[in-house]
Amino acid sequence: MPVTFREVLSSQPLRTFSVITFIICAIVLVADGMDAQLLGIVAPLIIDEYGIERGTFGIAMSSALVGFGLGSLGGGWLGDNPAVGRRWALALAATVFSLGTIAASTSGDVWQMAIWRLVSGLGFGAAYALAITMLGEWLPDRWRSVGITTISVGTPAGGLVVSAMAPTLVESYGWRGSFVFLGILTFLVVIAIIVFLRDSPTFLLARGKVEEAKKAALKVSSAVHDLIPEGHDTDTEAGGTIGVFHRSNLRLNVGVGLAFTAATGVAYGVLNWTTTLLTGKGFEFDEASYAVAVAGMTSIFASIAAGLVIQQFGSKRVMATYSGSLAVVLIVLMFTVESLSAVPDDGERLTVVVLIGIAAALFSASIASMYAIMTHAYPPTCRAVGIGFGIFMARFGAIASSAFGGALLDIGDGSTVPFFGVLCVGALLISAAAFVIDRPIPPVSKQVTPTPETV
Repeated sequence: MPVTFREVLSSQPLRTFSVITFIICAIVLVADGMDAQLLGIVAPLIIDEYGIERGTFGIAMSSALVGFGLGSLGGGWLGDNPAVGRRWALALAATVFSLGTIAASTSGDVWQMAIWRLVSGLGFGAAYALAITMLGEWLPDRWRSVGITTISVGTPAGGLVVSAMAPTLVESYGWRGSFVFLGILTFLVVIAIIVFLRDSPTFLLARGKVEEAKKAALKVSSAVHDLIPEGHDTDTEAGGTIGVFHRSNLRLNVGVGLAFTAATGVAYGVLNWTTTLLTGKGFEFDEASYAVAVAGMTSIFASIAAGLVIQQFGSKRVMATYSGSLAVVLIVLMFTVESLSAVPDDGERLTVVVLIGIAAALFSASIASMYAIMTHAYPPTCRAVGIGFGIFMARFGAIASSAFGGALLDIGDGSTVPFFGVLCVGALLISAAAFVIDRPIPPVSKQVTPTPETV
């Protein structure tokens, strides 16, 4: 009987090819994180060599963020294009940020560095969107959400890896050689993508490539099935290919745009300005830095756990809970910071660090859950560019918080109320994912998992 590839995939145990796809996609995002965050680590060395002010070097630092947003949209569009496909688009994206990283080593001034970081950012954003899309289509329903949220921590994990490697790399090769080393290392990932990954039958069927889809399906099934395209809510429309900005995706796009922008706005506000905020309230620099490190660790664990939670309880209830809880934690954190002693004691410092860690866990889980929601909600014909759209919108929150967080602290003139007030509004807007998006992930109790007998 005719079946969809999703039914075939979800009717059997997790297969080796799906695991290999998960590993390679995770490595892509770790490599992405290593290359993306190397500049921030070696920035003091480059600033000294160029003989410029730190503010001027911000041009180079921010250009990768701009490229990331544009690349996520462009890479998604390329991956949805039947003439290219997701596998070759992902290989191209990884090649771009690999070569961009190598080229950055030749920069002689801040403008050259900014140009090459913009190019690298295009690859970073495209690879992120494409890796998440590809993995989502090769995992069974019961593993999809947790798989997506797990690899979403690849970028911060890559940052941790390169932070550990950087001192040795710089000592051995200098900052220029460090860029070359990581660029070459990343290029090895391109080879792995080409050799091991394949476009999913779901994507191929949506593009009318039936025979290719049947061949690809044998990667996870020993039997040949009569495959049909995967049904979707948008099938009730007039038919044909549905683009990401089709009217049937309106509520999804609005919800994704609001929730993703708000979540990353809160995240970058906390992570980028915590050190400045706390040192202004009597913390030593190392104590404030420790709070940011704790936030990084809780972010990773919460992002991985988010997949299990959203799979069990569904996205509506979970995202509403995240949004409300994050707003409450930020309000408590604001009052705690406002009431600190001139020289905070151990108990006060511990309370602040714990609250920051909890806030980081909540906004990171929200961001990770958005990737799972987008993978579930966008139709196969525009899934990659849909995820790219979400990542593109997230850049607005990141850039706004990075640019205006300091101004909010200045407006307070010693008070953190304006800063935390804006973050609380952002926290509540995350609930757009629960109340605006019209294709939520259902709780496990409402999911129908195919059995081998029905396939």
